[in-house]
Amino acid sequence: MPKKVRELSATEVRRLKHAISKTTGKAYNALHPVGGVAGLLLQVTPSGAKSWIYRTRIGTKRRSIGLGGFPDVSLAQARDKAREMREQIAQGIDPVEERQTIRREVIATQLSTVTFEKAMTDYIAMKSKEFKNPRQGQQWTYTLTKYALPFIGDVPVRDIDLQHIKSVLDPIWETKTETANRVRSRIENILGWCAIHEYRSAENPARWTGYLSEIYQSPSKIKTRKHFKAMPVDSMPGFIKDLKKRKGTAARALEFLILTAARTNEVIGDKRVDKPGITWQEVDLDNKVWTVPAERMKSGRVHRVPLSDTAISIIKGMGEGAPTDLIFPSTLGGIPSDNFLTSLMKRMDQKATVHGFRSTFKDWARERTAYADEVSELALAHIHDDATRAAYARSELIEKRRLLMADWERYCQTGEVPANKDNVVAIGGN
Repeated sequence: MPKKVRELSATEVRRLKHAISKTTGKAYNALHPVGGVAGLLLQVTPSGAKSWIYRTRIGTKRRSIGLGGFPDVSLAQARDKAREMREQIAQGIDPVEERQTIRREVIATQLSTVTFEKAMTDYIAMKSKEFKNPRQGQQWTYTLTKYALPFIGDVPVRDIDLQHIKSVLDPIWETKTETANRVRSRIENILGWCAIHEYRSAENPARWTGYLSEIYQSPSKIKTRKHFKAMPVDSMPGFIKDLKKRKGTAARALEFLILTAARTNEVIGDKRVDKPGITWQEVDLDNKVWTVPAERMKSGRVHRVPLSDTAISIIKGMGEGAPTDLIFPSTLGGIPSDNFLTSLMKRMDQKATVHGFRSTFKDWARERTAYADEVSELALAHIHDDATRAAYARSELIEKRRLLMADWERYCQTGEVPANKDNVVAIGGN
């Protein structure tokens, strides 16, 4: 049994201080018995913080039970709490275990009431740190907000079952199959994450294989793959001729994009996520190389582009700027809008897409030249799993690509193909 001590008054308790070692002079926590209830102590730290501890024995275990801080919990309240616990122990109740049980029940209740909207928000916030492009988080939020939240947003994730998933997918599976499958996949990921965090325990009702695959027709059998409309190879020389007559930054940016087989965001940036396009510091005019930083590449890797004479002339024609200045800015000087180049195409009465010029380039390289496929693939900055192509990618084939881009420049301007396709140096040639 803890020793009974003299009952201290509230004034005496307020005067209690931390302890100081007689040998080292260092301050340390002091435990002061305050009397009234055997085992009731006031802990005082060197910082001056004070808290109540009730020390007792429960069964064979010695327990130190926190009763709260002082002065939030007064001396009288601490004594009352200690007496309550003493009574519980006398009845065979472990107040520590009871506290833990109540805490677990509270946590379980909180977890079980997490709604899909809350889980979605937390998941996207967590996953956004891994996304290569900030737009991915925006796309997740947009599609789920539009198609999923109206049906399951306020439903606790523990309760989401097949009927909930069907309420989301049934209206769009046949008409917007690609979007529907993305929504399904994103719901599956979120519910899987919820299971890991113990927000739900049932099987994932959004999984495809062996489950929804038995309910819905396969997306591959419903949708027809949407390709970016490309300009026919034979139309390129005439188009470039018309494009050269156009004045303004958009025309020069589009011509540069075509000659480098680049993506739109690589050239003019992406205003939606405040990502700039090509800047002066990325271009080595002496060596005629444009180095696109990894954060602007779909592959997430730095991409070096050999520049043709015309591409160099376009850049020089834009005037000089500071290293971080955009080469192709908007009329207001910032990142151009999303329709900067597409509007130009419409004004030229063209139905092909800007991205489609990459397909036109690939068709030309495959059909009109003898360059190995790897050369044009590297020019397009495509990622390959094939080990051989991966080896070529390490070397970048920069000089072979320089020849390829020079021939592409010549074709775009004159319609001329390599004089003798058999003379083109193949991969591995000298």
